[in-house]
Amino acid sequence: MRISGVLLALILVGSAGFHRTAAAAGQAGGGWVTLFDGKSLDQWVTTGNANWRVTDGVVEADMPRGYLVSKASYGDFELRAEVWVRPESNAGIMFRITDVKDPGIQNAYELNINDQRKDQAGRTGSIVNVAKPLVPFDAGNRWTTVEITARGPKFTARLNGTLVAEATDTKYARGPIAIQAAGGLVRYRNIQIRELR
Repeated sequence: MRISGVLLALILVGSAGFHRTAAAAGQAGGGWVTLFDGKSLDQWVTTGNANWRVTDGVVEADMPRGYLVSKASYGDFELRAEVWVRPESNAGIMFRITDVKDPGIQNAYELNINDQRKDQAGRTGSIVNVAKPLVPFDAGNRWTTVEITARGPKFTARLNGTLVAEATDTKYARGPIAIQAAGGLVRYRNIQIRELR
């Protein structure tokens, strides 16, 4: 039996679509947990004065200073998220927080997103007070994909796939993560985490 070219093309397209869907579903699984799904802040506790709001699948604030702190604690993990800031904005992702009532660089690690920080050693891409950025990276006025890996005392951070920080530090072993609004308009979306065993 001969299969027409059109029918064969439809079979191949359908098969490719099935494989893409299966792969996407696997990626959504694989131990990844969604902390912000674009709809609710159920996985978070608010602290500080930021005016967090959920709009069009994004959580944003333009009034400092405040955090959304995860309800769960993490030791070794991979985290991925997207952040949008203006060049003058001050945002960041805190991890292994030891004081959830007052998160900050005095009791947690922070991957900073702050292009115009006065002390450029702690600008976008740094792990503040632990590792200077390896390369200059400006996050202003675009969505930036953040990837943080923490395994024991070793951390790496990537922005849009570029390795921006590597560090070894033993101060904090475990704790919640948080997203920060510390000045200007900041937006976050697609926040996921996977614990490492």
